[in-house]
Amino acid sequence: MEVIMMLTYDQPGVMQRVMAEFTKRKINVDTIVVGPCETPERSRIVISLRDYDAAMGVIEHLRALQEVIEADMVDHRRHEGYAITLSKGGVCRITGSVEEVEALIKRSEPDKYIEVVNAI
Repeated sequence: MEVIMMLTYDQPGVMQRVMAEFTKRKINVDTIVVGPCETPERSRIVISLRDYDAAMGVIEHLRALQEVIEADMVDHRRHEGYAITLSKGGVCRITGSVEEVEALIKRSEPDKYIEVVNAI
């Protein structure tokens, strides 16, 4: 799993322009986490994808967008996984390394789940 983290201006349309760079290159995005951050009037966008070459190929195009202040690949040691699962036993929230979360989902075979990768 590859993770790109961006600091952007918090303005309407930024997410659409960021995602257009992935669409142009036919790159599938696994997860997107967006939210306000520690700097006023800025947002942090964290995108995960499975293709290292695609991630490296799109990052320069993301940096060229005027709304993007910075964009970098995140070291694998800083990745975290989150999931919410639903099964007959109820709802379960899982947090851990990406590998731990994926293993727990596979082992528990939930009826439904959502998995997110984030980086700090």
